Amino acid sequence: YKERTRELYLPAGQGWYNLYSGEYTNGGKNLTVDAAYETIPVFVKEGSIIPFGPEMQYTSEKPADTISLYIYSGKDASFRLYEDENTNYNYEKGNFANIPFEYNEAKKQLTIGDRKGNFDGMLKSRVFKIFWITKSRPKKLDFDGEPDKEINYNGVAQTIKL
Repeated sequence: YKERTRELYLPAGQGWYNLYSGEYTNGGKNLTVDAAYETIPVFVKEGSIIPFGPEMQYTSEKPADTISLYIYSGKDASFRLYEDENTNYNYEKGNFANIPFEYNEAKKQLTIGDRKGNFDGMLKSRVFKIFWITKSRPKKLDFDGEPDKEINYNGVAQTIKL
């Protein structure tokens, strides 16, 4: 009650980025951080890709035709974006799609792979806004901010140099 700071431990062997400011901190230490009522402390492990879609109240409110990808550099990273029809069990019959993402730290590049799968109502194309966060270039979380790259994706693999 009425506390506005919080002590936390960031595990060793890993670097960490403050989600809100983008500032980098080495792991293996305790920190006392701001913990305002409106924002809890959140730290992102280096080598992470975090996707953010449009603000929605429910899954079929509008298409997620623009996705922001926040890439926290320092190590290789990967994930798969999974999609389906949102409102039924057709995924059990194979009606879904995956888009693979791989970030290569040594090459400083992001590969968005070929889309695999299909389902009724699937978006044929979309925009990926790429925000690249590094130790020397912190970037705050800002959904209206200017991305480092903007990619039009139509299901075919692309490699983007950051």
